[in-house]
Amino acid sequence: QVQLVESGGGLVQAGGSLTLSCAASGTTFSIGAFGWYRQAPGKQRELVVVISDGGSTNYADSVKGRFTISRDNAKNTVYLQMNSLKPEDTAVYYCNRGRTYSGTYYPSDYWGQGTQVTVSS
Repeated sequence: QVQLVESGGGLVQAGGSLTLSCAASGTTFSIGAFGWYRQAPGKQRELVVVISDGGSTNYADSVKGRFTISRDNAKNTVYLQMNSLKPEDTAVYYCNRGRTYSGTYYPSDYWGQGTQVTVSS
């Protein structure tokens, strides 16, 4: 069974940086895509960024140029480097293990527990 554990969240001032990690187990890490989602209070969960098993990435417009996703297949870990953080980035961030096909990300039912990111103004 796939298990995903996120870490690295916290409280940061606007303009600051955080790096989130998603450690995966129970799966062949190098095969498959990963997505980072976020959910702010009262809002739907939204897809922030995807990385395919080949390393291709796709970012939501709201984070393009500020966030960077990467994966370390040797460590079974996906990272999300977040720079120039804004108060509107405040949310619980979730990691998902899914797949991509023709440029579309298809999430699986495997989610982590989430990590809270709070950006103060």
